[in-house]
Amino acid sequence: MSHCLNPDCPQPINPGDARFCMACGRSLRLGDRYHPLELLGQGGFGRTFMARDEGQPGHPLCVIKQFLPQQPGEEARQKAAELFRQEGEQLREIGKYPQIPTLYAYLEEEGCQYLIQEFIKGRTLEQELTEAGPFSELKIRHLLNSLLPVLQALHDHQIIHRDIKPTNIIRRQESANAPLEDLVLVDFGASKYANPTVLARTGTLIGSAGYAAPEQVMGRAEFVSDLYSLGVTCIHLMTGLHPFDLYSASDDAWVWQDFLTEPVSDRLAQVLNKLLRRPTSQRFRSATAVLQALNQTSSPVIRVGRRVPLAVGSRPDLTLAPAESVESQPVRRNWECVFNLEGHTGPVTAIAISPDGLLLASGSTDRSIKLWHLESGTLMHTWSGRSLRFQAGHTEAIATLAFSADGCTLISGSEDCTLRWWDLETRKLIRRSPEHGWLISALALSQNGALVASGGGDGLINLWEQESGEPLAHLHKHRDRISSLLLSPDGQTLISGSYDRTLRLWDLRSDRIIRTLWGHSDRISATAISSNWLTLISTGWDRTLRFWNLSEGKAVHTQLAHQDAVTCLALSPNNRLLASGSEDNRIKLWDLKRTESGVLVPTGDRPLALPYAWSVSALAFSPDGQVLVSGSPDETVRVWQMV
Repeated sequence: MSHCLNPDCPQPINPGDARFCMACGRSLRLGDRYHPLELLGQGGFGRTFMARDEGQPGHPLCVIKQFLPQQPGEEARQKAAELFRQEGEQLREIGKYPQIPTLYAYLEEEGCQYLIQEFIKGRTLEQELTEAGPFSELKIRHLLNSLLPVLQALHDHQIIHRDIKPTNIIRRQESANAPLEDLVLVDFGASKYANPTVLARTGTLIGSAGYAAPEQVMGRAEFVSDLYSLGVTCIHLMTGLHPFDLYSASDDAWVWQDFLTEPVSDRLAQVLNKLLRRPTSQRFRSATAVLQALNQTSSPVIRVGRRVPLAVGSRPDLTLAPAESVESQPVRRNWECVFNLEGHTGPVTAIAISPDGLLLASGSTDRSIKLWHLESGTLMHTWSGRSLRFQAGHTEAIATLAFSADGCTLISGSEDCTLRWWDLETRKLIRRSPEHGWLISALALSQNGALVASGGGDGLINLWEQESGEPLAHLHKHRDRISSLLLSPDGQTLISGSYDRTLRLWDLRSDRIIRTLWGHSDRISATAISSNWLTLISTGWDRTLRFWNLSEGKAVHTQLAHQDAVTCLALSPNNRLLASGSEDNRIKLWDLKRTESGVLVPTGDRPLALPYAWSVSALAFSPDGQVLVSGSPDETVRVWQMV
């Protein structure tokens, strides 16, 4: 059988030995070489045919992809043509990878564009699901271990696939390759190059309903969008249900585990749930990071010994020590994990320690806030997410927490776009702010107890009166999510860090920008400030620590800190030790010294590393600097003590 490539042919099916279409007279050999046999499928941008390459010995099978946009309008046609040309360029660049179809040729004929690709003999995973039923954990692990290296290769070439789903993954019927290379990722028609200009621009929605990440639906696909789609693919294959049926609109949460035919390990569940997080900042930063988390054989060995009692009940002196004392007292000592606090049912995203060092608060994507006694590790109270029984709770993930300077109030910021004030004596909600606009992502309180600053996912900063919760001002100069806020003790100066890669210093008496600091090559995720407000430390997805002289507005030191994105920072109250947490499953402790100008910098490039089984999402030092608390996507809070 032969199939005519003329889209307007009234009778495209022809005998196999025909050279020209019997209905329209068009040649049945593309480029006088490729013989289309049958139509495999068609979509919004074109049609796909099985064909034979008669220019090769044995006439091997191949695939013809014909550009044939169905959208009306010249703009839509140009968009489709651009995507088709782009697919050809990308396949030529990456098609030698064993799990990506090889591109044989790109040609134009009779006013149409064509790609000639390797034919992958096998079944799609959607067909496999239909025939064999839901996938086991073993098969899902094989899928992830097979395709994650492919995605990493794509992303290393600055390519986002944008249409990962079961029908675009084929298992080879016969594979001479390594066992993990039997799965092939196909259909790069929706993919695009991800240069900084493209990532900053809102574009056209391309992808498949149910599998596309939220940011992709809004036209802002990122590398982590592919990881989200891979996660959705996995839960579809494990349950046999469409993604729409695995998401609860009423709870605004994935409920895929309720539909499993057999339970899966906690580790796989945690990996998949992190892939499926709505905020991109809460997902794995790379395919390699997913592989590391998936295949972590065991948690690191943590020595737990007798706990040295904390000096609690009195507020320590937070005055900055003289320069000579900072440099003369060594801080390189061992740290032990004395508590591993469990109870959250989602990644821990925020932690805070009360000014007197007695209380620890933790927040999670499970929408709950837990209050712990830091000395004993005892859970004292839980503010659950909103429910019929507890109407005061947050309705979305907790993003940030802060204690008031007097230690009487805890303030929480959430992705439900609200701040909530909690009375620590009665454990009741004091007040709730009006909605912020687009999720609250950062929070800072002034030490004089007068001011609260909150930052949102839309780049907006709101100022509130702490006592009444009344809004005071709105600051909007950032172009992306606010990731960190710092308020001076007198409440007159604010420092904001953002995903737009800038740091801004604000004079809150005039609500004007004093200075903008540039230097990071990727998103800023966290900041810390010395107690005399001379040294600003910033970090982010570019894996560096930057130390700034605020009086001059210049970076005096840049340190490559981690192997993956740095997510959080904490500076000890005496300014002698900096803790950094990362997606590379490490906490690093950096000894600090002063330069001649008084700015803090690391004493060297060999910090003490505390290993983790998962990435680190939050850090906080106790007021005396002897205890470090960390939060992680593994749903735990760890309390470390210097010994």
